[in-house]
Amino acid sequence: MVELGYAISSEEFRPNELVMNARRAEETGFRFALISDHFHPWLDSQGQSPFVWSTLGGIAQVTSTLKIGTGVTCPLIRIHPVIIAQAAATVADMFGDRFFLGVGTGEYLNEHVTGEHWPPLSTRQVMLREAVKIIRMLWEGDYTTYQGDFYSVENARIYTLPEQLPPICVAASGADSATLAAEIGDGLISTAPDPEVVRAFTASGSEQQPRYGQMTVCWNQDEQAAKELALKMWANSAIPGQLSQELALPLYFEQASELATPDKMAKQVVCGPDPAKYLAKIQEFTGAGFTHVYIHQVGPDQEGFFRFAEKEILPNVS
Repeated sequence: MVELGYAISSEEFRPNELVMNARRAEETGFRFALISDHFHPWLDSQGQSPFVWSTLGGIAQVTSTLKIGTGVTCPLIRIHPVIIAQAAATVADMFGDRFFLGVGTGEYLNEHVTGEHWPPLSTRQVMLREAVKIIRMLWEGDYTTYQGDFYSVENARIYTLPEQLPPICVAASGADSATLAAEIGDGLISTAPDPEVVRAFTASGSEQQPRYGQMTVCWNQDEQAAKELALKMWANSAIPGQLSQELALPLYFEQASELATPDKMAKQVVCGPDPAKYLAKIQEFTGAGFTHVYIHQVGPDQEGFFRFAEKEILPNVS
């Protein structure tokens, strides 16, 4: 059985709109959601990028059953893991048992803003291991002093801790990062239905842990209009491989996306009104071994998507 969730797209909406979208996702019947954590959007056409931790406080006030995770936070460069530990503890206290912390190795797009060096992926993976270690240490509630290879902590104590500590899920797009996710995390987050990633995650005995897969769609009654909107708003999804982690500015993403076409976008994004296409893509994720699939609707018509999902998608997935 797969659980369906909703992607709260911080790149496309103002914070109060994101809060409203989360409430509507719960009303529609989605069981969980992940909210993106960016400093910049990928493209100027997306237009927004509010601070995720403030937005989560608003979502906590208007939902009661929806489980929420960050999808994903980078606790490496732009924000020190000590601060992420406090922020996540506070949000978890507001949500009760409905919050989980999603973490990853980040993107240059967001992490260069403080002027710090952007290290290679192999180094960032080691940094992530250390950052998660620090977060878990601080969540024990004691004074913590730590001197590691990348981070220092001096007599830090988090006083406001939730009754139930949140799980930490780790993003991965390849076998090596999935193995790391299994070692340091309580779940997996990925953006493609890649069975190799799932196999690498479960190889070390993580079969019972949740595996979240993000599926991007653009619902519209007119399929061609959906393709064109997906191209305008989400052409960054057509950028291959690790390149998306290495570009510094939305302008560069726009330049890298220039070769995308509406038909090429339709290969990356499920477009149009046909529910069979959506159900087939969900099945692709479940066939790859994902236990949870969360759907990102591109563009402003979130309400049309919610009505479509309530009628055509949620009743037909079990």
